[in-house]
Amino acid sequence: MSTNNEKHASISAVSPSETIVEMTELILPNDANVLGNVQGGRIMHWIDLAAAVAAHRHCKAVCVTAAIEGLSFLNPIKVGQLAHLEAKVVYTGTTSLVTKVVVKSEDMDTGEIKKTSEAYLTFVNLGRNGKPSPVPPLLLQTEQEIAEFQKAKRIKEHRLALEKLELGEI
Repeated sequence: MSTNNEKHASISAVSPSETIVEMTELILPNDANVLGNVQGGRIMHWIDLAAAVAAHRHCKAVCVTAAIEGLSFLNPIKVGQLAHLEAKVVYTGTTSLVTKVVVKSEDMDTGEIKKTSEAYLTFVNLGRNGKPSPVPPLLLQTEQEIAEFQKAKRIKEHRLALEKLELGEI
C-alpha cells in the first residue's frame, strides 16, 4: 500500500525499512557532563547524523535539517554505557520528509536497555543542484508504518501551524 505524492508517481516508492540507520556510541568521559551523563548536545548531534543518513538513503540525495520536533530526554546515559540510535523515514511530503530517531542506553555490565530519547526531524531534499527536489513517496506496508506516518504528519502540521502563528499569519 503506497501513500501520498501522487504527482511523483514516476519516482519509485521507498519502504521505511530501506532507510533504517543504526548507530552505536560508547559514552566516554569527554561526552559527559559533571554528573557523568552524556551531554544533551552530544545526543542531539548523533540524532541529527543518524536522521540525515536515513533521509539521504530515502532520497539518494543530500537532505538538510529543517526542524527537530518532540525531542525528549527520558533517562540519562552514563559514562561506560552504550547509546544505540535507530533512525528511519516515517513521513514524506513533496520536497520534505520526516525521520524518527529513537535512542536507547545499554548497560554493558547488566545488559539493561532503556529508552532515553526520541525525536522527529524534518529534512528538505536539496538534491545535487542545491534546490528543493521531489521526495520519493513512502511505501507503507504495515499498520505500524501507517500509524507512524500519521503521527509524523500531525507533528509536522502542528509545527507549521505554530510557525504561522508566530509570523502573525493566523
